[in-house]
Amino acid sequence: MILFLTRTYFPDGTNGKLECEGKLICNTIELPWKNNEKRVSCIPEGKYFIRKRYSQKFKWHLEVVAVQNRSYILFHPANNALRELNGCIAPVTKLSGPGLGLMSRKAFIALKAIVYKALDHSERVELIVESVNTVL
Repeated sequence: MILFLTRTYFPDGTNGKLECEGKLICNTIELPWKNNEKRVSCIPEGKYFIRKRYSQKFKWHLEVVAVQNRSYILFHPANNALRELNGCIAPVTKLSGPGLGLMSRKAFIALKAIVYKALDHSERVELIVESVNTVL
């Protein structure tokens, strides 16, 4: 399975569209691009893999593996990138501004179901992160 995350960068956050086989799964919010600095920047564009992960805080969620100079980059619910993310990616049902979204938990549940189904069938889940344009 290949997921495509297409981003638009803004000074206060990064908005994205997460698709699989040309179908929209959900929108995403992330921190703004700040040269891949830990806890304040979204991750670099590129190709990654996704795996299941469990933590006390987020229970079962998704982890983006092998991000250069970063660890624990997760997909988890959040509606405000600057307040709730430390470099992770939040699925949202609807975008409401740069780095802002609505109904994240609903989008996360849908994304997790799709990805877990593929992983449970021993498929590799690849994430390709690219940009559509930059707004500065």
